[in-house]
Amino acid sequence: MRAVILEETKRIGIRPIEIDEQVGPLDVRISIHTVGICGSDVHYYQHGRIGPFVVREPMVLGHEASGTIVEVGERVSHLSVGDRVCMEPGIPDAHSRASRLGIYNLDPAVRFWATPPVHGCLRPTVVHPAAFTFKVPDGVSFAEAAMVEPLAVGLHAVNKARIRPGDIAVVIGAGPIGMVTVLSALAGGASRVVVSDVQQAKLDIAGKYDCVLPVNDANEDLPGIVGELTDGWGADVVFEASGNSRAAAGVFNLLCPSGTVVFIGMPNGAIEYDVVAASIKEARVEHVFRYAHVYDRALSLLESGRIDVRPLITDTFTFEDSIAAFNFASDMPASSVKAQIVMDA
Repeated sequence: MRAVILEETKRIGIRPIEIDEQVGPLDVRISIHTVGICGSDVHYYQHGRIGPFVVREPMVLGHEASGTIVEVGERVSHLSVGDRVCMEPGIPDAHSRASRLGIYNLDPAVRFWATPPVHGCLRPTVVHPAAFTFKVPDGVSFAEAAMVEPLAVGLHAVNKARIRPGDIAVVIGAGPIGMVTVLSALAGGASRVVVSDVQQAKLDIAGKYDCVLPVNDANEDLPGIVGELTDGWGADVVFEASGNSRAAAGVFNLLCPSGTVVFIGMPNGAIEYDVVAASIKEARVEHVFRYAHVYDRALSLLESGRIDVRPLITDTFTFEDSIAAFNFASDMPASSVKAQIVMDA
């Protein structure tokens, strides 16, 4: 099959590759339709590694995907040939301690698409466990379904935050993950979400959603605006989704007493953590790594219309233009949020 392959750092090719994947009794084979380009894909393309995960040999990219089932295993009963689906890309060891505790995303043995040495899904077909394959509702498009993977991160972060109806939330960073966190916070009951960034074009997109207040951190006073909005009390929840070390160091300045900070973005190195500022407010601090138990909920929210990701899908490329797509995503204009590749356009 022809696939989009990271040959080495800063070099992508589209060429045939042999991947021997047999459909087991609990698996399905999926014809891939749409694949989103994630920041991690771009990072591997530009740098060849993310932390301990190093690309040492050619690897198929892509993990945000939707498609159609073309073959089912003999013991699969809840899915059928022809079903439109999206796939949770991380497969844990079902017998691991993490899986038995329900925190399967933290299983050290998890195999995650396009994370070395596991091939991704920018190829015609994949074989995947049926348990991590989810039927897409009729009213949800392939493009929206391919957004479930990043949306899952936002929903997982909101679950960790324990948002209550009426909460005021702040999201730092209006990239794809920041945007889906905004939408997830609103769906979780937040009455208002302040989102900050330094790229006005992204803030303009965020500002089109109801109950969202965009703040340009380059020329506006974010702590002052949050203070004014909350009568000086502070936000109930602050989500750090930028990965910027300076922004991450200031999260407690925005927080109300006994509030919650959720770190989502991953800085390139260690950040300054103001323990005194956190202690004075008795802040609860949470971290997220990918997600768990949220795919079905994400699809239900898309089907109901409570979450609309369509404005975030700003750029679409064909499979044959995949190299151009990655070059575009590597230097994406501020007016773009999510680029996707359509396999059979």
